[in-house]
Amino acid sequence: MLFSLPTFLTIGAILFIIGIYIVLVRKNMVAMLLGVELILNGTAVNFASFAYFKNLLGGREMVLFIIALAALEAVVALAIILAIFKNFHTTAIDQASSMQD
Repeated sequence: MLFSLPTFLTIGAILFIIGIYIVLVRKNMVAMLLGVELILNGTAVNFASFAYFKNLLGGREMVLFIIALAALEAVVALAIILAIFKNFHTTAIDQASSMQD
């Protein structure tokens, strides 16, 4: 086999770290949504690799759950982003904090 378990775990960890970095650094809501998607995909890669290499039964189900969760999260987040953009004409997260007023 060309790739082993540590290779896939490293790829998953890199995706997770890039996602965390994007969520913490970026101020744009769409970019933050992309970061959350990378976090979920990194987690899914790790679950899938453990399910494949270690024959764990719950890995495949967790990957399907993560895919469904990511789809639902994207729909809800994009609806919120569009509502904020409609009212404030920006997707900057700093501007959205004025919604409390």
